Amino acid sequence: MKRLLVLGAGTAGTMVVNKMSHHLDPNEWEITIVDQEETHYYQPGFLFIPFGIYGRNDVIKPRRDYIPTGVDLIVSEIELIEPENNRVKIAKGDRWLDYDYLVIATGTHPRLDETPGLVDEDGKIPDNVHTFYTLDGAVRLEKFLRKWEGGKLVLNIMEMPFKCPVAPLEFIFLADWWFTEQGIRDKVDLTFVTPLPGAFTKPIAARELGGILEEKNISLVTDFMAERVDPDRNTLVAFDEEEVPYDVLVTVPVNMGADVIGRSGLGDELNHVPVDKHTFVHAKYPNIFALGDAAALPTSKAGSVAHFAVETWTENFLRYIDGLDMKEAFDGHANCFIESGFGKGLLIDFNYDTEPLPGKYPLPGVGPFSLLRESEMNHWGKMLFRWMYWNILLKGKEMPVTSYMTMAGKWS
Repeated sequence: MKRLLVLGAGTAGTMVVNKMSHHLDPNEWEITIVDQEETHYYQPGFLFIPFGIYGRNDVIKPRRDYIPTGVDLIVSEIELIEPENNRVKIAKGDRWLDYDYLVIATGTHPRLDETPGLVDEDGKIPDNVHTFYTLDGAVRLEKFLRKWEGGKLVLNIMEMPFKCPVAPLEFIFLADWWFTEQGIRDKVDLTFVTPLPGAFTKPIAARELGGILEEKNISLVTDFMAERVDPDRNTLVAFDEEEVPYDVLVTVPVNMGADVIGRSGLGDELNHVPVDKHTFVHAKYPNIFALGDAAALPTSKAGSVAHFAVETWTENFLRYIDGLDMKEAFDGHANCFIESGFGKGLLIDFNYDTEPLPGKYPLPGVGPFSLLRESEMNHWGKMLFRWMYWNILLKGKEMPVTSYMTMAGKWS
């Protein structure tokens, strides 16, 4: 009996076991997935909670509902990976799980404790500092905004990389819309602070969308490398001592991979796992793969990347276990809806080699979605995706888009 062990039951890990349960003979393979939580979170939905669009129950479901029959789900913390011995130690029962092939899909996680001043010695965050990158943080922010009467709201990105790179822009756009709806936009100063050289860093996207923040009266601070937060002075401080004052700080914290990756010596300085960017094979261990946000890849940490990556990995893995060369090469494909407020949205589609371009997606000339253009259809695409996530993507079913980026419909 061969053993496939998957660590992490988020988007990538859940898709893997759903795919493999259809392809691997249960008389020859034992599939096990381990995660420390019983709950599955629809993380893109966290963005909408502060503005009352979604509630807590809209973004959570039991993990077991998405694990197929025949796959063993173990709810436990993961203590150690021993790649030399092909085994993983879990806290539940203080036992070891042996594997022939290991898929690491343990994700990346917001770490407020990595930035001085974001939390105190007791782990408490200041009353006027918030994040929507956790469910509890998003709910807390929703309660705060309902009572807030205005002032300077600063949205900042602490460090790259972080999951869902477009989410900070979406938040500041939705804040502009929401405060307008509340009738207090003239009392709110919105500022977007980023370590990057611009809100849109790729040349064509910058050309097409560069004026959107100015049109919405949102201030932009670039090349800001945040070093600490001074909660006594309500100030964000950079390594070069540049300062940005705030009344309310909404932060995108440092993101790091799971601690077990660091303990096991399998990751980089942020506990993300170095793998071949086309095949996801670990740089040192040929029977270990990393997928989703856990992987150190030169592309976005986003659900679409996990989806397209698992699709290409599935075909490769089935060849790999039969001793054949892996033919499918993941191209870094990602596409992301960007909610821009007032019932409209943007869409970007790109890969390792091609930056976001204008055009129509997925059907050339037809769409129905517009690339690098605001449209109501893009907004409804974003809203529809939650249903598709729970009912199609997570279950490993075929989505109506290709895993590889195509130039069809794009205007170069």
